[in-house]
Amino acid sequence: MDGFLQGRGFVPSFSGGAPRPDQLRAADSDRELIVTVLRDSTADGRLTMREFEERTELAFRARTLGELNRLVADLLPPESQPLRTDTRPAMAFFRSERKEGRWIVPPHYSATAICANVTLDLREAVLQTDHIRVQVTILGGSLTLLVPKGVRVIMPASAVLGSKKSNVKTGDAGDAPTIEIAGFIAMGSIHAKTPKTPRPPGGWRLRRLLR
Repeated sequence: MDGFLQGRGFVPSFSGGAPRPDQLRAADSDRELIVTVLRDSTADGRLTMREFEERTELAFRARTLGELNRLVADLLPPESQPLRTDTRPAMAFFRSERKEGRWIVPPHYSATAICANVTLDLREAVLQTDHIRVQVTILGGSLTLLVPKGVRVIMPASAVLGSKKSNVKTGDAGDAPTIEIAGFIAMGSIHAKTPKTPRPPGGWRLRRLLR
């Protein structure tokens, strides 16, 4: 079983519980993202060649996402960081909000859309556990959930003059990671889907942190 999980990109936890986002183990693809930022920063003069070499060496030796983030914290604003360990909820009021890229999804997450649209793109996200509960409040707005293949989506959320739609096909994977959408929808909608257009090479990797 362990071999199967590692082959799927899942990383077990030996701490007895879900670690903080910055304590999650880094993957090779995470290190490559950081090195790309360092290389671009050297090309435009923000880093010297010596600084680039020192930080690159640290990047390849880094074990956690937090260690990697510290190497580029002074190079990009928070919203442009390649690895985002900020797990603040998605909240949109009369505007659009989108979470995408390499971001951390905690076991309990919340999303609010008041006359607004929220998109949660999980195709490159890191799931802290194999069961994520998303508590939603949708009032006159919408939530779009984008997931990769092999993920189950369930929607026990209550809907009043609202709609819930899922185009996600899980197949026979009984142990698939699960996204549970709970909460309340009024005059709004939730739509979960697996986009047909493939992501670029080095795409999503879901991680299961076992207790």
